[in-house]
Amino acid sequence: MLYSMTGYGEAQFNGDNLQLAVELRAVNNRYLKVTLRAAEPYNLLEPEIEKVIRRALKRGTIQCHLRCHRQMAASDYKINSVALASYLTQVQKACGVLGSASAQAILAGVLALPGVVPEPSGVALDLEQEWPQLERVLEQALARLQTMRLEEGRAMARELLQQRDHIAGELEMIRRRVPHVAEAYRDRLLERVRLLLGELDVEIERKDIIKEVAIFAERSDIREEVVRLSSHLGQFQEIINEPESAGRKLEFLTQEMFRETNTIGSKASDVEISRHVVEIKGALEKIREMVQNVE
Repeated sequence: MLYSMTGYGEAQFNGDNLQLAVELRAVNNRYLKVTLRAAEPYNLLEPEIEKVIRRALKRGTIQCHLRCHRQMAASDYKINSVALASYLTQVQKACGVLGSASAQAILAGVLALPGVVPEPSGVALDLEQEWPQLERVLEQALARLQTMRLEEGRAMARELLQQRDHIAGELEMIRRRVPHVAEAYRDRLLERVRLLLGELDVEIERKDIIKEVAIFAERSDIREEVVRLSSHLGQFQEIINEPESAGRKLEFLTQEMFRETNTIGSKASDVEISRHVVEIKGALEKIREMVQNVE
């Protein structure tokens, strides 16, 4: 089972005094990185939000956008009577020197002075009270994000297995060709020898030709690489069918398959095998691009 590292999920809550909205956007990353966009003081909840996300996700960059609106109660708004009395005393003294002013204008101006009408208190307590509901909304958004990531992961798994089967078919053609590589080289060598013998007055011992063919056969023997690549293909399918997504395993295994394929191409020295190697490399390149987006 595979999970894509890209996806989107959202959830909302509308209560009498509280409205919450959470949006999650995920893109690929080798590690897990969580960023939070939220107004104060909700940005202080980033550590708690990251803990919840880390319980569900292993890799990717997760952008969390949190919007909260709380309807303030009447008791949340209080006037600082000490500051108000102090300001009024000072204003009255100043008015006695500068001239009189209406009481309504003076009061309106004093209320706008710093500290007279402070921001509603008890923010820390409100965050603690609101966190359980916020956590539930976050988990709902995570569930929807996971649903999208799983659907994309299933589509990727089908495509990866198709590419895997394509590689297996090309590898089987290489396997069938391996016994004929030395024979083809022997025939080419004998043809060159006959041409040389026709032009030059020389003799070539049969054992020398046999020795040259044996050296070539040993140098170009790719049976071990074919077996390893075949084993990697089987393991590749097993990893895809594992209950947990394993993108890093697939990345490492893809690198190993590239290595074996390159060795086959460099050792075989055969045109037909080279064509199959090109096909395998093309499929592996597609696989590498996809597994970089697997969790």
